[in-house]
Amino acid sequence: MKSYLFAYGTLLDRHAAPEIATTVKQLNRVGKGYIFARLYDLGEYPGAVLDKSHRHKVFGEIFELPSDRKLLQRLDAYEAFDPERPNASLFVRKRTAINRWSQPPLTGWVYEYNGDVNASSRIKNGHYSKVVA
Repeated sequence: MKSYLFAYGTLLDRHAAPEIATTVKQLNRVGKGYIFARLYDLGEYPGAVLDKSHRHKVFGEIFELPSDRKLLQRLDAYEAFDPERPNASLFVRKRTAINRWSQPPLTGWVYEYNGDVNASSRIKNGHYSKVVA
């Protein structure tokens, strides 16, 4: 069974930090898509918070994950997600609907920000655009 990942920030090739860039290059791009979420500028990276109301969208890329479990573990480590302690993690890997244009949605993983966003600026257009130096 195929497994998918929705990336909206520093897991995108054009924004990938050097410590995760090699791993990101191993992902197989499926195409563009969006999830229902609110996107926040957290300084060095963005954070998405899933939106059950379906009023806000975050845009990004859909990737098919290779069967190599170590790749997902490297992504988890980069996103500071500990499956054994999700409440203490910076991001939590969650399953969600990933929407595509003119095609049925996919179910896949997304890293949802697990912190307080009250003091953060919301990126209202749903597109993360900072370039990694």
